[in-house]
Amino acid sequence: MKVPRVTFMARRMTPPARPTEHDPWTHDRAWAGDARSAAACAALLFGLLLALDGATGRLTAWRALLWLGLGVLLFAVLTPPRVAAHGTTLVSRGPLRARSVRLDRLVAMRRRDGISPRLILRDAAGGEVALDPEVLVVNPALWHLVAEGARASVADGSLLCGATALRRLSERIDRETTEGVFKASGLE
Repeated sequence: MKVPRVTFMARRMTPPARPTEHDPWTHDRAWAGDARSAAACAALLFGLLLALDGATGRLTAWRALLWLGLGVLLFAVLTPPRVAAHGTTLVSRGPLRARSVRLDRLVAMRRRDGISPRLILRDAAGGEVALDPEVLVVNPALWHLVAEGARASVADGSLLCGATALRRLSERIDRETTEGVFKASGLE
């Protein structure tokens, strides 16, 4: 009896392709829901103020305009910045301006805790983006691009400050991903 000979070919690992201008942007998937919630809060405040003024008989055009301005201001404050990434660029678009960093040229990555925790990324060209770490937790594709860029910056020696923040965020995302897998499979 002849035994077939099995050979294993080493899989040739090729580096990932550089992004092109035709590659899609990776966006924060939860942003639209957050923006809708901000709009609902602003509309509710506007409606309540109009109803209160109407019930007391003090509603005028100027007061309605004032309440509309207050509602718009609340919407602007509550709407989170829209975070998107493409290849090695991370962009955060707020109501007034957009900020961007090159992920492969990071020089600092630090976490600021408090009422609203922020992850602050700074690149060699002076670009700086502050974003909520929760955006990376709920968007694995964005986290992957940030982690790859940070690893490239560490390999180049440009990321001087931020290894601890990167490690803590990575551990948190790994922990939450593992918990999600266990919940989905019923192994809690």
